[in-house]
Amino acid sequence: MNKFEIEIQVKVKSNKKLVAFLRRRAKFISKSQQIDEYFSPRHNDFLSKRPIKEWLRLRNANGNYSLNYKNWYFNKEGKSFHCDEYETKIDQLDQAKRILLALGFERIVIVDKVRQVWTYNDYEIALDSVKNLGAFVEIEYLGKDKKVNPEKVAEQMVNFLKEVGCEEIMINYVGYPFQLLFPEEVKHEKQ
Repeated sequence: MNKFEIEIQVKVKSNKKLVAFLRRRAKFISKSQQIDEYFSPRHNDFLSKRPIKEWLRLRNANGNYSLNYKNWYFNKEGKSFHCDEYETKIDQLDQAKRILLALGFERIVIVDKVRQVWTYNDYEIALDSVKNLGAFVEIEYLGKDKKVNPEKVAEQMVNFLKEVGCEEIMINYVGYPFQLLFPEEVKHEKQ
């Protein structure tokens, strides 16, 4: 599957009001433990450039496996709100891992999280509890309009969180693998 993805990832002081809102007004989709293993090719080290724009991931979500590649786009300020995403299901996680290693990829980090997912209007809202990082909210745009401005959509997502009562919204533009690998480089921007 190839798609254009718009999403934000934030920390909030408390997600209690958001959870109450989701339980009342949104559709619960799933809860899963996701073990994400990230890889980088030796011949094109994804981690050597800043901002990091490429990520290759193998995911185990409760026994459902997938391979995912994201190529992020950054604005002049180094902020990213969207990417090209390529994802496919795979049957044998271990074999996919062996293929990547045989082709000269190195495993660079594992992200272990419990994710609860809801849908509300044009959003998929995920509450993540990430091992060694804490609690986060990810919101992804599910709308059909592909001509939207990603920065405007991200602004609407932040406004949605404010409207449901989230306080101290801190956005980051780097994702979980970067936060685990380079915690000293992570910057959170108060919204």
